[in-house]
Amino acid sequence: MKSFKLYLAATLVIATVSLTSCDNNTPEIDNGGNENNVEQKYIIAAGSGEANYLLTSDVLNSGSVSNTKNGLETEVGSYWIFFQNKYLYRLVYNQGNAGISSSYLLDSKGNIKERDNTYEIKRFTSYGTYKNYIITSSTGDLGKDMEDSNGYLPKGFLFSYLDVNSESYKSNQEIILSENYLGNGEFVTLAGILESNNKIYTSPIPMGLSQYGVKVEGGKFVKYPHLVKTEDGGTLSSSYKKGELQWTQYPNEAWIAIYDNEQMKEPKLIKTDKISYAAGRYRSQYYQMIWPADNGDIYLFSPSYAKTMTNEEQRTTLPAGVVRIKAGTNEFDNSYYCNIEEQTNGNSFLRTWHIGEDNFLMLMYDEPFFPGFNSTDTPASELAIFNGENKKLNYVKGLPSSDKIQGFANTPYFEDGIAYVAITTTDTQHPTVYAIDIKSAVATKGITVESNQIAAIGKLKPAAN
Repeated sequence: MKSFKLYLAATLVIATVSLTSCDNNTPEIDNGGNENNVEQKYIIAAGSGEANYLLTSDVLNSGSVSNTKNGLETEVGSYWIFFQNKYLYRLVYNQGNAGISSSYLLDSKGNIKERDNTYEIKRFTSYGTYKNYIITSSTGDLGKDMEDSNGYLPKGFLFSYLDVNSESYKSNQEIILSENYLGNGEFVTLAGILESNNKIYTSPIPMGLSQYGVKVEGGKFVKYPHLVKTEDGGTLSSSYKKGELQWTQYPNEAWIAIYDNEQMKEPKLIKTDKISYAAGRYRSQYYQMIWPADNGDIYLFSPSYAKTMTNEEQRTTLPAGVVRIKAGTNEFDNSYYCNIEEQTNGNSFLRTWHIGEDNFLMLMYDEPFFPGFNSTDTPASELAIFNGENKKLNYVKGLPSSDKIQGFANTPYFEDGIAYVAITTTDTQHPTVYAIDIKSAVATKGITVESNQIAAIGKLKPAAN
């Protein structure tokens, strides 16, 4: 069975900004060194071994580009975020520990420059933007002063705030509990941080009962006592401790939390029983599944990953599906629901991204979920475009055959009705960017990048440091 390789395993945010289209008739690339003032450049984060390069190009739909007299060599990044069209941020996950992150801009001559400040941010599993902040989040144990009589620590949210304008960094100083977040005793992690309508929308994912949560009020939140672990076990992101109840006891529901500001306190919580929890999963990452349409509607996608649970009590009976929050409201649209699996022969999806208007790009698994499904061994090698209003899903045509695809870039880019996606295949030396017409779902071959892989694609305009 062919393994799908996720480059740099990231949760991604696409900056939805209006940009000037490129000249589609330019056959070759001007590889930097431009002494004249430039208006904009496409930026490609490309890697070769341990090195990473930020390459510039005038087009994405043709030609080739390399790091010869072009771009800037950087350290490897785990996540690349284009903040509007002003800055590019390189976030470093660093195996769960603090890592050195940095940011970049385009100068008036079309050269990539690193900005002055770097950041040592907390461990994080999700991120997004809000106003002038890039916010990262994770869930972890709180301090010793909060341990219970058994010595167990409650879990809380760890937020980091990178102020884009002032190049400063801070973390939340107040304790924000993630225990019993939904009123069922379970702690949660957040999947995606979305700014819309001057609010923050996020999908809280119930993770089960921590050791602390199992013991609250004599075990009042333990619905299935036989699921409480009797010894330590598991590996990596699936490891567990004796005395905890791993994974949620409520697989047939999904929640959205709505915050008024970046402090991430006192959310409005709304729930639907039409879909399971809304997050794609790959190892420790919980991928964003909440996205805005251009008209202000918000769509929530559920891959129904809980279908893979081996315990029947934790396995969802709901298919992969989509629900919606109408613009100007803070409630789910009761008239809206779409069963994705009816259009995919039962297959689900790993990732989703907004690509303009009410269209969404989806990275599809090659086979349906089943109990014990292993996302690291099962390929996700097809792309599809979903239209929110008409609930129609179309698989993308014109891409390399799925059995030759090794991986996709984490950050596609879209403008003017075209989504640009980088693909690495087994039968080519270098990755290639494909231009996908959003309306027709047809892809054509674009620029080839002389590197081993592409992590992200975007665009920058000249900005002051």
